Amino acid sequence: MALASKSIEELLGDEAEDLLTHKCETISKDKLYLPSGSYVDDVWYQSDRNPRVLRNLQALLDHGRLGGTGYTSILPVDQGVEHSGGASFAPNPDYFDPENIIKLAIEGGCNGVASTFGVLGAVARKYAHKIPFIVKINHNELMTYPNTYDQVMFGSIERAYEMGAAAVGATIYFGSEESSRQIQEVARAFERAHELGLATILWCYTRNSAFKVDGEDYHASADLTGQANHLGVTLQADIIKQKQPTNNGGYKALNMGDSSYGKLDEDIYNKLASEHPIDLTRYQVANCYMGRAGLINSGGGSGKNDFAQAVRTAVINKRAGGMGLISGRKAFQRPLEEGVKLLNFIQDVYLDDDITVA
Repeated sequence: MALASKSIEELLGDEAEDLLTHKCETISKDKLYLPSGSYVDDVWYQSDRNPRVLRNLQALLDHGRLGGTGYTSILPVDQGVEHSGGASFAPNPDYFDPENIIKLAIEGGCNGVASTFGVLGAVARKYAHKIPFIVKINHNELMTYPNTYDQVMFGSIERAYEMGAAAVGATIYFGSEESSRQIQEVARAFERAHELGLATILWCYTRNSAFKVDGEDYHASADLTGQANHLGVTLQADIIKQKQPTNNGGYKALNMGDSSYGKLDEDIYNKLASEHPIDLTRYQVANCYMGRAGLINSGGGSGKNDFAQAVRTAVINKRAGGMGLISGRKAFQRPLEEGVKLLNFIQDVYLDDDITVA
C-alpha cells in the first residue's frame, strides 16, 4: 500500500507546509528538463548517445515501482570497500552475502542496484537479467595507513559489460589533489562505457580540507556541489549523484582574505538560489544542464528518524526537479522488511501526484 499524502505530511512534521507548498522564484521550472515517462525520447534522443545507451537508460527508468515515471530509486551498497565490511554490515550481517543485497533491491522495488565488481559479479548469472546492474568502477579504500583519500579503479568497463551491467558508476573527489587524474580516468572510462552501450552515473563529491572555513563546512554548499555537477555532465555522465545542499557560499568563503579561489557572481546567491532547501537543490539541477542529466540525491547515513529524513530528502529532490534518490545505509543497516519499507516510502513520494515540482 502506497504511503498516503497525509502520512507524508506527518513525517515532514513542522516543515510540511513549507516544503509542500513552496514556489521556486529563482530558476523557473519551465526552464528545466523534468523527469517523465518519455524522458529518454525527449532528452537523450537528441544527444550523441548510441541506441544501446538509450536502451539501457530506458531499462533503468522502466524497472521497479517507479518504472515509467522518469524517476529513479537506486540501492547503492559499496560501503564494504571504503567504510569496511565490518563497520558497514555489523548492524545486519546478512549483507555480507551479496545475494541479500540484490534481494533487498528487488523486493524494495528499486530501479537498479549499484555495487562493486565483486558483489555484482558473484551473483550476475542469477540476477543480471532481473534488475539493472550498476557497477561501481572506482573506490576509496581505507586500509592504507595512514588513511589516504583517493578514488582508484577496481576493474574495467569491459568486465562490467561482460557481467551484463546496464550502467557503470564512478566517483570523483572534485577539489582534491588527485582530482585531475580522477577526471581523466573517469572521462576515458565513460567514453568506453558509452561505446559499449552502458549508461553512466557519476558521484560528484567535493573533498578538500580547505572547504571548511571558520567552523562552517562547505562540502555540501550549493555553489560548490553545483559546479561539481556541471563538471560531471561535462564528462558525459548521464545521471549525476550528489549530496543535497546544506548551505551556500562556498566560493565566497574561500575567496576571503588573500585567496582568489574559483569564480563567482553574486547572482548565484541573490537570484539563482535562496536559503530554502528546494531552491538550493534547484541550483544543483540547473548545473546538470538544466536537468538534461538527471539529479539523484543521496539518502545519507543511517541514524535517528531515518524514515522522516528519507521522505524529506525525496520531497526536496522531487520539488526541485530532481530525478530521484539513491539510498543505501538507511535501507541495508536494518532488517529486510524495514529496509523495503524505507525504500517504498521514498518511492511513494515520487508516485504521489499531489507532490509537484515547485
